[in-house]
Amino acid sequence: MVYTVTLEEMEFRASHGCYDLEKVVGNHFSVSLSIDAELDEAAEADDVTRTINYQLVYDIVAREMCIPSNILEHVALRIIRAIQTAFPQAIKVKITVSKQAPPLGGKVKSASVTLSGSRFC
Repeated sequence: MVYTVTLEEMEFRASHGCYDLEKVVGNHFSVSLSIDAELDEAAEADDVTRTINYQLVYDIVAREMCIPSNILEHVALRIIRAIQTAFPQAIKVKITVSKQAPPLGGKVKSASVTLSGSRFC
């Protein structure tokens, strides 16, 4: 079976952006992701060491969000790669990284990038 583990709207303050001011002042970001994985062994054994550990996923996302990037696409790609490295049972990772109130010259709630990465593609 394929199980889906989801963490929604994790919030971070980070310095992602291509404008100098964004790199200095930073902005608020949210990250939502889902991980499709083969977790039959973990479910049968009731064993957290065999599953997608939510705390470890959060820690990976938090670590990657601390590394400044010019574009959200780069942040999303790094997070997917780090999760796939940490959890070999992950089949597919889908992530949305959103910048709150981006500096676009008008009122915009957020700008987002969504990326899906499959281990087999």
